[in-house]
Amino acid sequence: MRSEAYRNDRAHVFHSWSAQAELDPLVVTGGQGAWIEDEDGNRYLDFSSQLVYSNLGHQHPVMVAAIEEQARVLTTTAPTHANPMRSEAARLIAERAPGDLNRVFFTNGGAEATENAVRMARLHTGRHKVLAAYRSYHGATAGSIALTGEPRRWASEPSTPGVVHFWGPYPYRSAFDAADEAQECERALRHLADTIMVEGPDQIAAIILETVVGTNGVLIPPDGYLAGVRELCDRHGIVYVADEVMVGFGRCGEWFAVDRWDVAPDLLCFAKGVNSGYVPLGGVVISDRIASTFDHRPYPGGLTYSGHVLACATAVASIGIFEDEGLVERSRRLGDEVLGPALAGLAERHPSIGDVRGLGLFWALELVRDRETREPLVPFNASGPDAAPIAEVVAAARKAGLLVFSHFNRIQLAPPLVVGTDEIAHAIEVLDEVLALADARTTA
Repeated sequence: MRSEAYRNDRAHVFHSWSAQAELDPLVVTGGQGAWIEDEDGNRYLDFSSQLVYSNLGHQHPVMVAAIEEQARVLTTTAPTHANPMRSEAARLIAERAPGDLNRVFFTNGGAEATENAVRMARLHTGRHKVLAAYRSYHGATAGSIALTGEPRRWASEPSTPGVVHFWGPYPYRSAFDAADEAQECERALRHLADTIMVEGPDQIAAIILETVVGTNGVLIPPDGYLAGVRELCDRHGIVYVADEVMVGFGRCGEWFAVDRWDVAPDLLCFAKGVNSGYVPLGGVVISDRIASTFDHRPYPGGLTYSGHVLACATAVASIGIFEDEGLVERSRRLGDEVLGPALAGLAERHPSIGDVRGLGLFWALELVRDRETREPLVPFNASGPDAAPIAEVVAAARKAGLLVFSHFNRIQLAPPLVVGTDEIAHAIEVLDEVLALADARTTA
């Protein structure tokens, strides 16, 4: 007999990105640290941080206390007013952002952040075209889904005009027949420069990039690539927008992933890890140059709940926790010394693992049928029976108490930054077991 919560969900909740009749959702009733619990008392190690946002894990006592304290003082105020928590959150975010990104436009999430960043770029430059990469995801609002460079965009087309897609670097499956990462970087930048040339440099308002591509593969840019994008933008007066919704706030072992390559964008989009989703919050960090465009010209955009005080209170508390617990450095160390080497060890034992890549606590296992040909375990955009090989691995992991995130032929691992080394070891044990299902599909 299913619970009332389950029955009500199936009768009344319309879930995102899902065929409604095929869903069998977990009824989550609690969580602590890197674990969640269902209504039957079963515990699951959350190695996906929900949708890669629970950087602080579940029910962090300082975060819960911050919500309770702010709720006693003031629960909401319009975005036209100043508020101590909103001001402090903006200050703390700006101080950690690179370059001269000193102003924060708050949103309720990541899609609204990318949507508004593009609007700012277009108004600042007076141009309309925006270049965005294939193998990207920037959100599901009308503008942000147009930017997205993967199949979730298709059902919304025709959509916002002016978006042009290009190929970014992906050394394991190079679109440029590159022999190594240096050549991949050179050829990817040449391709981008040629795209700018044929689209008209004076027509292009912005280039938007996920600093490390998230859902579409944990694709880490080769050294020099982001600096090359920055140079192309500077040469042509194009606004460089960094989408760090998924990879900001310690996920890749830096406050912001661009810090690893010492590159400063003109606009930086954030959400998710800023407060681990305890209350919805996102935003755009804006350079002084672009902010000055709107000194005496109203910015034509806004949100009723922009900079919600409960959300800003959790952002302030979150950044304090990051500092007090050294979580940015911890993420980098655990990636370099614990999770990365453990995943490399898995690759040695499992012929279905074609590639292992990641930074900090953000990693992907690319699963293949044949290491020599690199044939994916499942086809691009697979669904139904074609997706069964990867679905079986994810289901087996869940049955063993491990939640992982998958997309196409990849298992993606993004545990909370508070995860323990013993919990990482447990996850590796489960993966070691369930990857036998993928190995059985290989030609080795």
